[in-house]
Amino acid sequence: QVQLVESGGGLVQAGDSLRLSCAASGRTFGSVGVSWFRQAPGKEREFVAGLNWNGGTTDYSASVWGRCTISRDNDKNAVYLQMNSLKPEDTAVYYCAADRRAYRAVVVRTANDYPYWGPGTQVTVSS
Repeated sequence: QVQLVESGGGLVQAGDSLRLSCAASGRTFGSVGVSWFRQAPGKEREFVAGLNWNGGTTDYSASVWGRCTISRDNDKNAVYLQMNSLKPEDTAVYYCAADRRAYRAVVVRTANDYPYWGPGTQVTVSS
């Protein structure tokens, strides 16, 4: 079992940066991949970025490619999403989620593969 809590969201201007954090508890955290998803009003939840259990494999959506970096610190049970050059279209609730399968080598983008979710953190980017 893994419990997740996001933090670091807020109201920023276009072009600014934010660093989202995902704090985890549970003895299995270090063995599972973690991804960030986001959901804007009236839209479906979408994959943003993810990394596998040891951080050796990462994946980013086309919409954030080159602007975001995902990382993890298993000693601190945390995953981070550094977001730069933010745009108004990045406005959404951001969720971190933990993979159902331990020691998966790749990053999966399907929300159904993630049974553990945090409550989300709001990111609002003004133009």
